[in-house]
Amino acid sequence: MATSNLHGVGDLTFDSSNRRWPNEMNVLLALILIIGIFELLGHLMMGQSFLFDTSDRSTSIFNEQRLRIIILQVSIVGIIAIGVTQVIISGGIDLSSGSVVGAAAMIAMSFAQVAEVNGNANPTLALGPWAADLPVLVPIAVALLFGLLAGIINGSLVAYTGIPPFIATLGMMVTARGIAKWWTAGRPISFPTDGYRAVGDGLMPVIIFVTLAVLFHLVLRHTVYGKHTHAIGSNEDAARMSGIKVGRHKVLVYTIAGMLAGVAAIVLSSKNLTAQAGMGVMYELDAIAMAVIGGVSLSGGRGSIIGTVLGALIFGVIISGFTFLRLDAYYQEMVKGGIIVAAVVLDQWRQRRAAWGP
Repeated sequence: MATSNLHGVGDLTFDSSNRRWPNEMNVLLALILIIGIFELLGHLMMGQSFLFDTSDRSTSIFNEQRLRIIILQVSIVGIIAIGVTQVIISGGIDLSSGSVVGAAAMIAMSFAQVAEVNGNANPTLALGPWAADLPVLVPIAVALLFGLLAGIINGSLVAYTGIPPFIATLGMMVTARGIAKWWTAGRPISFPTDGYRAVGDGLMPVIIFVTLAVLFHLVLRHTVYGKHTHAIGSNEDAARMSGIKVGRHKVLVYTIAGMLAGVAAIVLSSKNLTAQAGMGVMYELDAIAMAVIGGVSLSGGRGSIIGTVLGALIFGVIISGFTFLRLDAYYQEMVKGGIIVAAVVLDQWRQRRAAWGP
């Protein structure tokens, strides 16, 4: 009689029927399905392919311009989502990342300006001539420092005051947005140095996003930090009893998320060649949505960077697909909202099924 049990050491057995389909595969299949839907709609409505180049002049089977647009438009929010993913896995939430991006962008750009524009004094100098023409490392360090401080405050409030993460980060969201508006009384800051421009030039946002995604995928999968993050999100009391310094680790998780928001601010302001107080609005919700769509459980303890990256690509495909079909932008918001709700419902169903057992 055939059996799926393989005997190991002693009485231990392995039942191959209990192996679970990786959640990332479900997200990947969803991505392929969405691409297929846009391909079908493109042929029916436009007579064109969504992602494939069918012209005889092309040397590639793919529409390289559209692929470039898809990955560029999600790379900056994707950087934020990498940090948000870690916060959610640890059992928390971060609503402040979008506002931290806005404030960090304003502060960084004020240290990244040139002194003169076309032979005349820069009309948008925020801090005066002393802060102009500085080395590119200065605005980068300033943005990272602001993100670090915001993250430390968030983490400390969550870890040591008992304030729910929702409230703690909501307070930081409002405060950081106020700082962004106060910094120059709402005036935009423009004309960065060539060194600062290069940070967001071309495909640099994508390179930075992919590099950070690979780095934190390895960190979450193969380091003590990753194991502790998952353990705290799964069962905080059990993690504390096992010797994990839960409070200190939460501060670290939120600090990393804050610094990644600072990285996103640098890339965004460099790419746009300007900083405005309204930058980053709703980025935190898009980042959370990318993580949730990618299979990160809002209850904590489960999720991966790979899933979040796939969730970001789903966002990019939806945005580009609706633009391709020439549908109004508000349809994108409605569809994204529906996908987010569906992802959360699916996550809740998976948790109940796991609780019931096989």
